[in-house]
Amino acid sequence: MNILITGSARGLGFETVKAALALGHTVFAGVRDMERHTEPLRALRAVHPDRLTLIAMDVTDEESVKSAKSAVLEHTDVLDALINNAGVLIGREHKLEELDFADMERSMLANLYGPMKAVKHFLPLLRRSAQPCILNISSEAGSFTGAYGGDYPYAISKSGLNYFTAQLRKELTPQNFAVYALHPGWIRTPMGGDQAPGDPADTAQGLLRIVERTVIPDPNAWMVNHRGEAMPF
Repeated sequence: MNILITGSARGLGFETVKAALALGHTVFAGVRDMERHTEPLRALRAVHPDRLTLIAMDVTDEESVKSAKSAVLEHTDVLDALINNAGVLIGREHKLEELDFADMERSMLANLYGPMKAVKHFLPLLRRSAQPCILNISSEAGSFTGAYGGDYPYAISKSGLNYFTAQLRKELTPQNFAVYALHPGWIRTPMGGDQAPGDPADTAQGLLRIVERTVIPDPNAWMVNHRGEAMPF
């Protein structure tokens, strides 16, 4: 499969790149800043030069997303999966009375508008796949049942991403797309912190089973965890 993964330099994105390569897939690793945190990816590319391509892709900048599409088209005109992993978690220490709307805007740009831009520009390539898949890495923090007082920028932007995923499912599942919002759990990443109980490598392997359709969630489930189990909305 040809798989594009955004936010690939660290954390879950990097673990998913590693897992996909181990499974024999061809990976396009979207990276916001090619000068920072890319050493592990470059080491992987040295081992898999024919199956790993690093792509400059800042999902907050539509021109960067368009350029990333052009870069992918230099190698293939078919994508089998888009994993929208890039995101930010900022402003979480602020109570509502202290909320900085610059944090809200940055969060919406990265966590909601970024995946929307990626789908907009890569959908034509996905339509050429026999079994296309879109996974939007989200969070139970963006569900109504998981709502809590805090993390307003993150939670509200992920809530928007969940709704966007529901819209995509309505449009694309009749066209044989697999589309899910995926809650990765609390995992040990730069975002999740060292105290998190979950292993990002386990999450990466689980979400790839969904991409490969070796695990098929309940057809009525559109938000799932990395094991393909339905999450409450």
